[in-house]
Amino acid sequence: MSAASDARLFMPHVARNREPILAVLRQVLPSQGFVLEVASGSGEHAAYFAEALPALLWQPTDHDQRALASIGAHRAAADASNLLAPLDLDVTSAHRPVEHADALVCNNLIHVAPWAAAEGLMAGAGRVLPADGLLFLYGAYRVEGRHTADSNRAFDEWLRAENPSWGVRDLGEVAALAARHGLSLTETVAMPANNLSVVFRRDAHSDRLAP
Repeated sequence: MSAASDARLFMPHVARNREPILAVLRQVLPSQGFVLEVASGSGEHAAYFAEALPALLWQPTDHDQRALASIGAHRAAADASNLLAPLDLDVTSAHRPVEHADALVCNNLIHVAPWAAAEGLMAGAGRVLPADGLLFLYGAYRVEGRHTADSNRAFDEWLRAENPSWGVRDLGEVAALAARHGLSLTETVAMPANNLSVVFRRDAHSDRLAP
């Protein structure tokens, strides 16, 4: 593949965070099954995780056309037969190209998108996950209304300058939103660079959707 025709995107932060994220995923994901990744971005995470977790069928998605091309190119270059072709998924849309998943993974989305993206993500997770199904989120969060580091405060200020609807979300508000869709916060894991891995499980007896 020539450089001119290579559609792969490379994000510096992925090389830094993929191993710590993978270490958590190894602990919380099912040993086998279907994983839906929302907002896969460049596709680097999808390719890396699929290669490392061959018993899991990995479905990457995004709504950005350049991202979808990059995901497809990373898939072509990866040694991972369990990595599926990317699907176009708009997390804010009621249309879902996937009806069922054993787990849902979403890295670095809800702080670089309007709150409607978090609402759509939780609504979708409530629909597609089975009882005890897992939702894994990774990113920067405020805890009890406070930033966990000065660097996160500066990051939040930069995000809001870029787009007033963006920003580092409060974990309590995210958990409350998740609860409306039958998802309970079960674990948080401190990660490098003042980020968190956040694990939700779908309640076994919750079949209702929030209005």
